[in-house]
Amino acid sequence: MDGTTARPGLGRVVVGVDGSPSARTAVMWAAAEAELRGSTLFLVHAVETDGQAPFLSQAEIVRSRQGGRELLDRTAEAITARHSELTVVTELTDGEAPDGLRRAAARTGTIVVGHRGLGGFTSLLLGSVGLEVTAGATTPVVVVRGTAEPVEARVVLAAVRDEADVGCARAGAREALLRKVPLRLLHIWSVGLSARSQTALHNGDDEIARDHVRVPSSLADRVRGEFPGLTVHAEGQKSRSVPGALVDASHHADLLVVGGRRSPGYLGPTIGRTTLSLLQHAHCPVELIPRQGPGHGSTS
Repeated sequence: MDGTTARPGLGRVVVGVDGSPSARTAVMWAAAEAELRGSTLFLVHAVETDGQAPFLSQAEIVRSRQGGRELLDRTAEAITARHSELTVVTELTDGEAPDGLRRAAARTGTIVVGHRGLGGFTSLLLGSVGLEVTAGATTPVVVVRGTAEPVEARVVLAAVRDEADVGCARAGAREALLRKVPLRLLHIWSVGLSARSQTALHNGDDEIARDHVRVPSSLADRVRGEFPGLTVHAEGQKSRSVPGALVDASHHADLLVVGGRRSPGYLGPTIGRTTLSLLQHAHCPVELIPRQGPGHGSTS
């Protein structure tokens, strides 16, 4: 089984396994997500011996691969104990973890990672694998934050900035339908220096607020038309800190969906300041929906 039985718009679920507490939480989240989708769960462990081969003996390589295989088998057994109907595929790769996850996800899968791995820098808010996978994302990536057994908020939250975030809104709608919960579209705008613009002086704060509220309202109308039966709430808020307001909102969500936007004209993969803040500080899992096309730094 290769995950092609997944519900329309949602592909296979691929999760990284490294034995860390963060990865274990991510694995269980990914298993529940795959079960909701009716798709296959792919467990990927990277022993990363390819780059170290000149410095390792054959015995060391064999031990590393054996340990990785045993970790995958234990993880698969733990998942099957909780999700007996779920099809689980294990994959051991000798290369780097980000490359292995991308290959397993192919063109339509969703990659799931923990927010921190086995690296020695425990002060990092996002592990190196998570950072590399999200920065070069061409398919959805979920960074699992929060506790292993989170309190269900019964809502999916999608952060939207403008009409171009319709893909993010659609992804949030699909996730909300799977969970049978409402979708909340939230647009935050800054009240910093930009609010002192000539537009603010001529039109006033009330008109600016109306303009901003039109963003989630317009997207909500489109989503309701495409996903009949889904309850969609649209809301606009002003704040001195867009990332801070979204982090606060994540307290009350089962999943936060955000669109990946690159700086116009940037050549190469990167993620914006707001997205990085959410990946580092959100109180629930964060799903990054990559923006493809010229000017967004997407990779093919």
